[in-house]
Amino acid sequence: MRRSIYDEVGGLDESLAVAFNDVDFCLKVHQAGYRNHWTPYAELIHHESVTRGYEDTPEKQQRFKGEIDTLQSRWAALIARDPCYSPNLTAHAEDFSLAWPPSVNLEQLGAQ
Repeated sequence: MRRSIYDEVGGLDESLAVAFNDVDFCLKVHQAGYRNHWTPYAELIHHESVTRGYEDTPEKQQRFKGEIDTLQSRWAALIARDPCYSPNLTAHAEDFSLAWPPSVNLEQLGAQ
């Protein structure tokens, strides 16, 4: 990424000290009109929690919940209409099960 884009979107948000600063950054880049690309040819290894430990204390759990709340409130509109998430899947569980009732009415789309 060009440094100018990083600076344009304000870089990483330090208030998201541990979790979601990368997600927030990518969403800011998207909001600024740039594309985020994925490639199957890059191989990255991330040893989650090696340096900071587990979320196993009340303080760490409270910080993590606060970071979730920050991300969800900051990006509520995009989360509600995620263009990369099928409207046929539920938004009420994390198991990618089918939405019921379906979110898309096929008759409204012109299917018969």
